[in-house]
Amino acid sequence: MKQPFERVVADHAETVLRVCRAVLGPHADADDASAETFLAALRAYPSLPADANVQAWLVTIAHRKAIDVTRARQRGAVTVSELPERPSTLGDPGGRDAELWDAVKALPDKQRRAVAYRYLAGLPYRDIAGLLESSEDAARRAAADGIKSLRTHYRVHHRAGYRAEDAPTGPKRPETSRTETPSTGTTGTRGAPR
Repeated sequence: MKQPFERVVADHAETVLRVCRAVLGPHADADDASAETFLAALRAYPSLPADANVQAWLVTIAHRKAIDVTRARQRGAVTVSELPERPSTLGDPGGRDAELWDAVKALPDKQRRAVAYRYLAGLPYRDIAGLLESSEDAARRAAADGIKSLRTHYRVHHRAGYRAEDAPTGPKRPETSRTETPSTGTTGTRGAPR
């Protein structure tokens, strides 16, 4: 037997909002996409099988709503006479950590979405692969690369005496040295494992 839809909203509202904010940024657009997600889900809920993964289903809808918002943004800006309401902090991990959101926003699209689906929504890589339209291995790699970039960002920005010119320009490999093996006289590389 399926849960009442009100219970589904209560159980998954924060996850859906976190995913929308990770994809779109912590703006009113993410709040709107989250609301649109639940409106669409309400219409489709009666036909959802009782054994369906409700969280994955909602994240899929949220993903599509976020894409719709992204497309709408690309069509052109809309001028308004008043500033929009201040966005809610519900589903905003870390409260108002603008530096974190800037780092997440700077990730390539596929990495940002993979990180959001895995670490904010808790989806398995199989479901993430479907959302990203890629293989499970590619989804796993995108999430790992995104987390690695975020860790590098925080390691650099949170050490004492940080200066912008100290920011990494790319991955660095450990120093290697050429050595000669005494028994064979062959030359090898010592240092970074391959």
